[in-house]
Amino acid sequence: MNVTPPTVALLFDLDGVVIDTESQYSLFWHRAGADYLGMSDLEHRVKGQTLTYIYDTFFPNMAAEQAAITASLDRFEQQMTFDYLPGVEAFLIELRQRNMKSAVVTSSNEQKMAAVHRAHPELRSLFTRILTAELFSRSKPAPDCFMLGMKLLGVMPQNTYVFEDSINGLKAGMASGATVVALATTHPREAIQPLSHYIIDDFNGMTYDKLIENYTFAASN
Repeated sequence: MNVTPPTVALLFDLDGVVIDTESQYSLFWHRAGADYLGMSDLEHRVKGQTLTYIYDTFFPNMAAEQAAITASLDRFEQQMTFDYLPGVEAFLIELRQRNMKSAVVTSSNEQKMAAVHRAHPELRSLFTRILTAELFSRSKPAPDCFMLGMKLLGVMPQNTYVFEDSINGLKAGMASGATVVALATTHPREAIQPLSHYIIDDFNGMTYDKLIENYTFAASN
């Protein structure tokens, strides 16, 4: 009796996973925290969060400041570089060639994604879906974004890989029931090890066969 293998999906955060932007955002939010809040570590507190969450949590009832930050952020993102993380483009191309289901699941909004698409017009063709902050009612570490990605791709958590780098993103991935592969691009390994099943430095040398052979689904362990 032939058994149809389960559908596998791969969900990727964007910043610090697909594109190398985390250090740039750290500079922006460090400056915003220092200028508006007298805070020296805002950049660490906001990683993986939507702009709505950041404003509601750190800038409540500060409409003028929010407007100024939004304008500055819009200008900043137009000038950012959006380099791919090492090895990720080749990995994504292979996944598409093999007709694997994949999605970007990001806390970035559509306006920021427009800048990314200008830098990488091929990005849409590399993924089955691209999910942005406008689609989620709760920000990471809530698992809503990854659960929506699984629903739209028609897969179960036990057959899903989540690739993340931020603390909140990793918590969201673990809460979703997926197998979580952490990228050591934003935090040291000792910080992300308890929040993931596997850790990689980047995607150099990664293939789908290597993923399946060496990063087994957590549900099967």
